[in-house]
Amino acid sequence: MEEKEYSNVYAIPANYTDSGKLFGGMVETRNAVEAVFLVVLVGYPELMWIPMSTTIRIVVMTVTLLPLAVVSFMGIDGDSLLQYLGHIIAFWFHRRKLHFRRIGYKYDPKQLKKPGRKGKKKKRRKA
Repeated sequence: MEEKEYSNVYAIPANYTDSGKLFGGMVETRNAVEAVFLVVLVGYPELMWIPMSTTIRIVVMTVTLLPLAVVSFMGIDGDSLLQYLGHIIAFWFHRRKLHFRRIGYKYDPKQLKKPGRKGKKKKRRKA
């Protein structure tokens, strides 16, 4: 008698983690909500307030709203636009300025003294 090989290895489908996404797992819900919000926010003034003929309105809305919608649906680097804006703002507030000393340059002794930290005082322990 021939014994059949038993295999307990299963293939995981590509859409296994796509729950909670729209359009067959292509768009995250957060990105879709942001895209709709931005298109309405930018499209309403173009549609209602700007006095243009219908053909020019269609061209202007195609040139402005279509790229805005595509970029906001896709996001930037895996994040939504608001998350990316949060990363930029956090970088601006937490960035450091690095200062390097030049090799071979004769510094003034006053420049070599490091300024003390303001607001932080060391507590002395009593012996």
